[in-house]
Amino acid sequence: MKIVIPGGTGQVGTILNRALTAEGHDVVVLTRRPQRKGEIHWDGETLGPWAEVINGSDIVINLAGRSVSCRYTAANLQAMMDSRVNSARVVGESIAAATQPPRVWLQMSTATVYAHRVDAPNDEATGVLGGAEPGVPGYWAYSVEIAKAWEREQERAETPHTRKVALRAAMVMSPDRGGVFDVLLRLARLGLGGPVAGGAQYVSWIQDRDFVRAVEFLIDRDDLAGPVNLAAPDPVPQRTFMRTLRAAWGVPVGLPATKWMAELGAFVMRSDTELLLKSRRVIPGRLLEAGFAFDHAQWPEAARDLVGRVRDDRAARAVRSEPSAPR
Repeated sequence: MKIVIPGGTGQVGTILNRALTAEGHDVVVLTRRPQRKGEIHWDGETLGPWAEVINGSDIVINLAGRSVSCRYTAANLQAMMDSRVNSARVVGESIAAATQPPRVWLQMSTATVYAHRVDAPNDEATGVLGGAEPGVPGYWAYSVEIAKAWEREQERAETPHTRKVALRAAMVMSPDRGGVFDVLLRLARLGLGGPVAGGAQYVSWIQDRDFVRAVEFLIDRDDLAGPVNLAAPDPVPQRTFMRTLRAAWGVPVGLPATKWMAELGAFVMRSDTELLLKSRRVIPGRLLEAGFAFDHAQWPEAARDLVGRVRDDRAARAVRSEPSAPR
């Protein structure tokens, strides 16, 4: 298949590109800064020559949007909104203009669209959308509005011959450097991976290989459209999540952090505490109902798998860096 991935140079795009290319698919990435074979320039806002690769493609997976790993200033929040909405709009325009439109358009969304809650999980049918929760920072509501606007832009696109799916994705856990798992594992190894602000807030996650399998499942299932939660069926409280990760690496303790300590750490890392403190208790109702089977459904097993892959990669790099024996 010919698969086009707008915004495919980030962590999730790299995971998908690597897996789909290995399976023999023709993958084209749209990016503002093309550097490699198979990458084509676009600006994420206006139609241009890049739209030619949409015409005749089989699948479009739009991942474009400013990274959420930043300080949630007014300017950054607006950039998140604009980059997501504009890219979804222009992808829709390119599909609408195509004489041979793709059969499926998968649009990245986020589990952040759901409310901050610990009392019950959120699935697609009964989940509570966020934005009106009492006692949470006001700007959290804007994050929900970004997610809603992102999905709404896909919904309103006139693409009658293209099935549309919104991927309400949880955090994708991958052993790749620079990803969220890499950051969390580094904290655990340093003994800093304890409960944050009590640790009752839930962490929703999905292992990288299950993420790829779920995307392929959705591509093949012509009966599935609209929002779909991409999350493992085992969201756990943050304190449990990090304790399990520490156990997988072999770290006996993790220092707890108060809310103000988390705020200080987020400031130093140029990130935001919403990523740590918002409870994302999300389950994949539609995937499970459709018969998708997770290879890594429970966090303890997934954590052991990811840690093992990190260690295998380190061992392989160590071997490659060893000087050759003299002849």
